[in-house]
Order: sequence, then C-alpha cells, then structure tokens
Amino acid sequence: MLALLVTCVGLNAAGLRADGLPAKTPQAASGATNPAAPAPLEKLRFPGVNINVEERCVDLEGAVCLHRGALELVACSKGTKEHESIVAIAAKPMHVHAALLLLGAKPGSPATREPLGDPPIRWLDVPPKGGAVDVFLVLQGDGGKWIEHPISAFLVPARRRSGAAVEGNAQQRFPTHTFVFAGSVLQDNGSGPRRYLCDESGNLISLSTFGDEVLCLPAIHSQENEALPWQVDPTLLPPVGSKVTLRLRPQPVPAAKPPKANPSTPTPGPEGVQRRPIP
Repeated sequence: MLALLVTCVGLNAAGLRADGLPAKTPQAASGATNPAAPAPLEKLRFPGVNINVEERCVDLEGAVCLHRGALELVACSKGTKEHESIVAIAAKPMHVHAALLLLGAKPGSPATREPLGDPPIRWLDVPPKGGAVDVFLVLQGDGGKWIEHPISAFLVPARRRSGAAVEGNAQQRFPTHTFVFAGSVLQDNGSGPRRYLCDESGNLISLSTFGDEVLCLPAIHSQENEALPWQVDPTLLPPVGSKVTLRLRPQPVPAAKPPKANPSTPTPGPEGVQRRPIP
C-alpha cells in the first residue's frame, strides 16, 4: 500500500490520472479549479474509507471516544490516543492520505525545526504547510436525517482552576473547521520499506503539534497539558462508542493567475502596425 501512496503522489504532482491521461480541472464558480474525480474512484476501497465523488469528500468510519477532557487531537487511529481525541478512526492514516490525493488535495509538510548556522547556534521553528481541508462530523438528527456539523461545534475552551475561580468561556467556539493537509512523513527505514509515521503514532488530525500528523492547524501549538486550550463539548455528540462519520472535504485549489502583460511589449495594431505605450 505504500507503493500506492507513492504512486498517488507522483500522479498528483505530474497532473496525470492513473490511466495516464491528463487530469481535468474544470473551473468552479469561484474561479478555483476542482480536479475531476473520475467515476472509478467510487469503486476504490480502502478499509474504513469511502471516497464520495458526488460530494467531493473523503468519509471515514469512526467512533466517538471522549465526552470529557482536554484535547490534543480531533481524530486518532483506533487503539492509540482515544483519551485525548474526539473520534477514533478505523482506517490507516496512509489510506486517508491516498484518498485525499485522489480528490486533488495538495499535501505539504508538518511543522519542523531547522538548524541555523554551521555549526547550529539555534533552531528555527517552521510551521506546517499544505492544502486546506474542511473537517466535519456527520451525525443522524431528528427524523433520521444525516446532518453535517463543522468539527468546531465540538470544541470549547478548556476549563482551568485559578485559585477558587474556574477560567474558560463556555460560549467561545473553536475558530475554524479548516485544517492543513500536512501529509505526515515518509521516513527511510534502511533497506526496508519507508515508514509512514502517522501509521505508527495515530496522530490523524491534531490540535497540538507533533510533526507527523496528516492534518493539523496552520501554526505550532504546545503539547504541554497545562497549555492545552481546548476540550471536548459533548452537547451534540452521541454516546461514547457510537459510530459516526468523519468527513474531510478538500477546498478547491485557487486558479493560477494569468501573467500580467508587460507594458513595454509592443502590441499589434491594424494590418500588422506595431503600437507602443505612450511614454
């Protein structure tokens, strides 16, 4: 499956489909490009992953794993960090990455630290980068209708005790449901196959910065317990253990702007007469 991920990366970078034909990028109403999702994608199956071509999103099978406590993650892999995540996902992070690629999402890189100087005299924190992906939970509402909720609806400020007072504004909401497609890290493993680090850590969608997550916030955030600013809001959540769908929807890639005309370049006039701008 690692070979599939590498193939997806290569095809995505080359602008090719798996059949070797150029990938189509029809114009969206906003002027952005939406890479076409060919019908065969609907038949592609990763365990716990559904590529929803009509909605242009990736749906992940998951279960609610927390109703109370501070959060370092929105979603983790099953059997890893359920004590600090809202949802546990059955799918492998590598498969989630591949599914996002197949919908045209643009991966970047997680946050890193780079040395300055030779020899290094200090380290520079480099924030994560990558395409924007909106994150939702899909829950069953009244009458059996499935409703898409932005993930921000399930986070509130963490409550901390300061003397006798409890700090935290329950009315404040998490500011975004858009995350960066950092894409984790493929690490060399000697003569063996390269390791996709998030498959080992389970840090699928992070609030704190780990450096190996698939999706993360667009900045660097501490992992220290006393610095964790958000906790789960269970108001809309079904009971712990309930099956839910975590939906990832890549935002359209902005269309490239055409190059500006050089005002010093002559423009053709009638019958081939060259016109030059007025000095």
